[in-house]
Amino acid sequence: MSIRYASNIEFITKEALQELFLSVNWESGKYPNELLQAIQNSHSIVAAWDGDRLIGLVNALSDGILTVYFHYMLIDPSYQGKGVGREMMTTMLKRYKEYKNKVLISYPSAVEFYYKCGFSSEHGATPMFISELV
Repeated sequence: MSIRYASNIEFITKEALQELFLSVNWESGKYPNELLQAIQNSHSIVAAWDGDRLIGLVNALSDGILTVYFHYMLIDPSYQGKGVGREMMTTMLKRYKEYKNKVLISYPSAVEFYYKCGFSSEHGATPMFISELV
């Protein structure tokens, strides 16, 4: 397995995004045009590729100075547990090391992974959403 990591958004297609997002059963994968636009509007990304197959992605939304929010972080299930997510998150944390706030929302299955990356729960904080995804 020869995984390469890149920050080039222009090489990501809506088809590649859709395949990746649907591989983890995320509703966003049902909206490939909007998903591509969302990724293109990210502050930055790190993508993992196995050949020409997109197998992982993390994106950052940021105010550019103080806070970065890692919105999407996903790995194709057949590549999970092989260090791909760790490599992508390490790259992002280095990129945003000077930022005071690094924020994400985790699904229960990924909480342990994020603890290992240095994240912790904030006492008294509750994630809240209004979602139009069906």
